[in-house]
Amino acid sequence: MTRRLFVLGLDSLPPYVLYEGHDGGGLRFIRGLVEESARYVLRTCHPPITVPAWMVMFTGKSPGELGLYGFRHRRPGSFESYVVTSQDVREQAIWDDLGRRGLRFGLFGVPPTYPPKPINGFMVTDFNTPGPQRPYTWPPWLKEELASAVGHPIFDVVFRTEDRERARRDLLEMVENHGRVVRYLAERKAWDAFIYVEIGIDRAHHAFWKYFDERHPRHTYHEVYSRAIPEVYRKVDSWLEEMMRGPLKGSIVVIASDHGTKSMHGAFAINQWLEEEGYLKLRERPKAPGQDLTFDMIDWDHTRVWAWGGYYSRFFFNVKGREPRGVVGREELEGLVKEVKQAVSRIRGPNGEPWRNEAYEPLEIYPVAKGDAPDLTVYLDDLNWRPIGTVGWPSDYMDRNDKGPDDSMHDWLGVFAIYDPEGTVSKGDRGVIDITQVRGVLEELLTSRS
Repeated sequence: MTRRLFVLGLDSLPPYVLYEGHDGGGLRFIRGLVEESARYVLRTCHPPITVPAWMVMFTGKSPGELGLYGFRHRRPGSFESYVVTSQDVREQAIWDDLGRRGLRFGLFGVPPTYPPKPINGFMVTDFNTPGPQRPYTWPPWLKEELASAVGHPIFDVVFRTEDRERARRDLLEMVENHGRVVRYLAERKAWDAFIYVEIGIDRAHHAFWKYFDERHPRHTYHEVYSRAIPEVYRKVDSWLEEMMRGPLKGSIVVIASDHGTKSMHGAFAINQWLEEEGYLKLRERPKAPGQDLTFDMIDWDHTRVWAWGGYYSRFFFNVKGREPRGVVGREELEGLVKEVKQAVSRIRGPNGEPWRNEAYEPLEIYPVAKGDAPDLTVYLDDLNWRPIGTVGWPSDYMDRNDKGPDDSMHDWLGVFAIYDPEGTVSKGDRGVIDITQVRGVLEELLTSRS
């Protein structure tokens, strides 16, 4: 009799929480499971964010090979952006290749899988799903079955909000909703492998990390908010414990994250800095602090570089023949790129303290760079500081995010652990695994089952 494989993806869970025990008591069962597992520290991709990281994991391809560089991309030769969807994923995932060999897959919440595509099995799409009014399942009729049996999934919550109590309640409701849907599918549907990604872990980290992690530079104890992350952990933990006495009994269980989490020390106004350095020129001064940079604000005749903010920054060069009002000649591009990279390396902290900054051209971090790659991918102070793209601030340095409360940054290291109740996978620490290697490990587990 073959055994099944269940992957529980805990978005943004770091080794600090799972392996070092800083879970606030919320992951009691899962931590015990991991003690009996083969344990890896997972090294994530460039950039270390949800899109593209999960698809890197399940295809085994780098972001450059996938042509996926973030949640949104810039349309070439324009100031416009588009949101990445499943239609932008052109490489084969593990469920595509093994599905053709007869293995049945169940997917819930794997980014980016909206809109749904045919698979050998069933699918419920990810947090980018606009809502239950849109198609979100494969097969299509599964949507009405779920609505009738357990209710529509809650795809995401508002987590960058001053109303943190509502964020806490919504998070707990979403995670409980996800568990109910996944249990129904696991019990009622046929599958050989089931992959469930819980985005609520990531949302809880961003909303409540400064209340949870005592290492945070602005750590604040709060009677309710300091318990919010352990509450979310506990929802998932108790759910998995029940599942392993029920539909997952005897299954191989993998606990994985796509990247880690760390404290956000502050935000740095990257476009303001580019203006100060002479790479970006504005036609008009911002009317208020925190104004979005728009096409009309920029003096394109005297602008060579502009940027997007986020957990990392993407730099775009105003290249002749590529951009509508390009000024940088191809013959001078190489020198300008080198100059900007050196300038980024010299950025220091608000008190002059040295930062570890990195700026990469696509082919420095990817074997190939398909699709709409940024000209430079930039990380500030080893991901401790968030680059923000808005302008008009009195200082380049701020102690908060510009798009709403957000207490955490993403980090390079995540977790990957394999629990085999029959002991054919030996337990213990296995060192570091690159995220692109995970697919191969999962494939071996699935194709060597007995």
